[in-house]
Amino acid sequence: MTDSGRELDLVIYGATGFVGRLLADYLARTAPDGIRIGLAGRSQTKLEATRSALGTRAADWAIVLAESSDAVALAELASRTRVVATTVGPYAKYGAELVTACVAAGTDYVDLTGEVLFVRASIDAHHDKARANGVRIVHSCGYDSIPSDLGVHVLHQRVQADNAGELTDTTLVASLSGGVSGGTIDSLRTQIDESRKDRALRRLAASPYSLSPDRAKEPDLGRQSDVVVVDGADIAPQVHGWKAPFVMGSYNTRIVRRTNALRDFAYGRTFKYREVMTVGNSRLSRVYAGGVAAILGGLVLGLSLPPTRYVLDRILPSPGEGPSDKTQRNGYFAMDIYTTTTTGARYASRVKAQGDPGYRATAVLLGESALSLVLDRDLLPDEAGVLTPATAFGDILADRLRGAGVEVSARKL
Repeated sequence: MTDSGRELDLVIYGATGFVGRLLADYLARTAPDGIRIGLAGRSQTKLEATRSALGTRAADWAIVLAESSDAVALAELASRTRVVATTVGPYAKYGAELVTACVAAGTDYVDLTGEVLFVRASIDAHHDKARANGVRIVHSCGYDSIPSDLGVHVLHQRVQADNAGELTDTTLVASLSGGVSGGTIDSLRTQIDESRKDRALRRLAASPYSLSPDRAKEPDLGRQSDVVVVDGADIAPQVHGWKAPFVMGSYNTRIVRRTNALRDFAYGRTFKYREVMTVGNSRLSRVYAGGVAAILGGLVLGLSLPPTRYVLDRILPSPGEGPSDKTQRNGYFAMDIYTTTTTGARYASRVKAQGDPGYRATAVLLGESALSLVLDRDLLPDEAGVLTPATAFGDILADRLRGAGVEVSARKL
């Protein structure tokens, strides 16, 4: 479990932030004895207060000071630990130096990013070196994008076990309840700002294959839109009501497509993937779905224009803010993924958890991802580089999440 060449097994970077504290609390309650954990950030006083609030199991956790812009401090942090789990976003602003430090030090890394341009830059800058160094850089290990990526992973496994062909048209239907994440909103702001600087970046962000390892090898499957209003009957006979665009679908779909490409298109050369969310099954569901699509489009447009952005910045949640304990406890998510195979068979998978998706449930997802690297590294898929959750963790993470109370299942319809 431990590596005598490193002082620590796991460092939580951003431990004093809202999600960082949730992650630290989860690990203080659930991590096995003997794991050497450190809390990292820029304030000694705040880090000590966070550690004190975690109770006796965290009393001897190390304190590590490092600013996100201090390359020397981040290099020292990375050299002291086997794994870094970071909650400090937006990652385009605060994450690049830490990834660089981890790759150079041979330290595995997990984060919560949902930023296409940041991940693309990470792939271009670090994939080859991380692969050569045997390092796993695993982005998007929270609600974005573990339920999507792992859900398709187990769906494919079930289809393969039944010798039922390859995946073709595949749709995730999200149901969820919880608070709005200030960090997610800030990530959206950052990506909009980055895209406005350069037309090439706007085209890259809009491409369905923006995270592909090699765009030239991707199949030509025609237009794949992220903003779709879909009749449930067109997804599967069991699905009722019209479905709205899912707010994180434009990001999650690119992670899932990257997984397919990294696996040499194991899901299939005609695999098409989209994500929507439920707005109820009443006769008005089509109206509601269209309204959600208009709101999402209006939000992006509003954040792109200075006058409306000024207003929205004062209404929308700020980074570091989060929902109440009650909202976190009562929140949930259920992600149902439906597919038709090349043999005409229909299958579905489900990833479901209790707890606010962007906060309490995300702490479980990120915590178990980090523990997979700490405790199960020798059992993980033989992969290195800038990876997706499914390619980095596969069945190991699925089993860990089941043990933590998360449903991860697949079935034939």
